[in-house]
Parts: sequence; C-alpha cells; structure tokens
Amino acid sequence: MKNFNKNNKTEQVEVMALFGYEMTPCQPLTFRRRGESETEVTELLRTQIRFAGGVALHIFDVLVGREKLRLEFNSRDLSWYLTQ
Repeated sequence: MKNFNKNNKTEQVEVMALFGYEMTPCQPLTFRRRGESETEVTELLRTQIRFAGGVALHIFDVLVGREKLRLEFNSRDLSWYLTQ
C-alpha cells in the first residue's frame, strides 16, 4: 500500500468534493498528490470544524482502502491539505 503522507508532513493536494449534498455540506470524493494519479476516498469517517483566527478549517477523517487519512479544507483560501 502507498504511504500517502511521508513523515507526517502537511501536503497540499487537489480534491474533488461534493458540496451541499444531503446532510453533509461537503464531502471529499477523490484527491491527487503532485505528480500522482487520482486516489478515491473509500469512506468518510468523521467531519469537524475548527476555527483558527477568522478561518474555518473543515477537517475530514477518511478511509482510503484500509488506511486512515485526514484532509483539511481551508475556507479562506479554498485550499486542501493532506495532514495525516
């Protein structure tokens, strides 16, 4: 299995997400690391929102196959990060 987040560093990724769907305002579907092919999110485990100053960080704990990962969406600059 791929090691998606080498050495637990935060890495910016491109994410395909569904917004405004049913009870979940945002749901990541796939993500792509620089220079790699698209990776499908198998399951959304948990969502939470944290506020850092005036910025809302939307945090998504997801499964990719059997690996647990965390994606974060920054509402100010609309960027996504793979953080775990």
